[in-house]
Amino acid sequence: MRVELAALVVEDYDRAIEFFVDALGFEFVEDTPSSTNDGRPKRWVVVRPPGGETGLLLARADGAQQAAAVGNQFAGRVGLFLRVDDFDAAFDRMAGAGVEFVTAPRAEPYGRVAVFLDVSGNRWDLLGPA
Repeated sequence: MRVELAALVVEDYDRAIEFFVDALGFEFVEDTPSSTNDGRPKRWVVVRPPGGETGLLLARADGAQQAAAVGNQFAGRVGLFLRVDDFDAAFDRMAGAGVEFVTAPRAEPYGRVAVFLDVSGNRWDLLGPA
């Protein structure tokens, strides 16, 4: 058993793809036309970290309730955790690509960490070895 996908509600498919693929370095896995339960067009868009098994389904907000969740899916907390082998290289590459870090890198018992925002404003931890 494993978690295959986690959904992340976004404002715009293409902006989200650009962020995750270009700024974070994720793999672009799939972009397939689909439709909502009531027949409206949507896309099935999946990205994932290189070598990772779990992907992110980038789901465009549909309706006011979902639009209100964009950027606040974790109620202002860090809700996603990106572990890397080389923290400094990942931090420098991401910062150079325009990723907004809201904390400076720091050492914690579980490793090095810095909090960044995704394209929608959700908080992530960038995690590296201690």
